[in-house]
Amino acid sequence: MSTETELSSVNSILGAIGQAPVSRIYQNESKTLVYINPEIAFVHNLLMDVNTDVQTEGWVFNTEYCYEMLPNDSKEINIPPNVIRLDKSEGQTYRECDPVKRGTRLYDKYNHTYKFEDSIKLDYVFLLKYEEIPTVFQRLITLRASGRAAVQLVGNPELSKMLSMQEAQARAACIEYECNQSDSNFFGTPSGTVYQSYQPYRTLAR
Repeated sequence: MSTETELSSVNSILGAIGQAPVSRIYQNESKTLVYINPEIAFVHNLLMDVNTDVQTEGWVFNTEYCYEMLPNDSKEINIPPNVIRLDKSEGQTYRECDPVKRGTRLYDKYNHTYKFEDSIKLDYVFLLKYEEIPTVFQRLITLRASGRAAVQLVGNPELSKMLSMQEAQARAACIEYECNQSDSNFFGTPSGTVYQSYQPYRTLAR
C-alpha cells in the first residue's frame, strides 16, 4: 500500500532544498487549484510533471494489454481520459489499420479516418493518480522532482549531484520492482498462457 501523498512528497522536495514543510497545498479543501503561495505551486507542478514523465515510460503497474475497444454509434472509438500511450496489441497482424491517440478518440493513420468498422485490441499505458502508484515509484518521482527544484530554485550543484545519485538508486529499485512483478521471460509469453518459465529454485525441488 502506498504511504506517500502529494503533500508528503511536496514536503520532501521542500526539505531537500532547505525549505520548511507546509500543512496543505491548497488554500481550502475543495482543491480549486488555489495554491497557498507561488513556491508551493511551482514545487507541486514539478512533482506532477515528473509523475507524468515517469508513468509515460510504461511500467507493469500502469500498462494493460489486449483492451478490446468497440466503435460507438458513430463508428468512433473513444479513449479513456487517463490513457497517455497506446499501441495495437500483438497478434493483430493485418497492416491495413494504424491506430494512434488523437485527443479523446482513436485515429487510423492508414485510412486517414476516425471511423472503425470492427473492434480492435489495444495496449494501454494509464496515467494513475499519484496515491495509486507503488511506493518505489513515488520515491523516484520525488527525488527527480527534488533534483529539478535544486537546479531551478536553489542553483546548488553539489546538492543537485547528491540528489542525482539518490535518484539513480531509486530508479534501480523501480527496475527491480518491474522485474519481480512482470514475470517476464525470454519467449515473451503473454498473460493467460500456461507456460511456466524455468526458475532456479526448481532445481532444489527434485
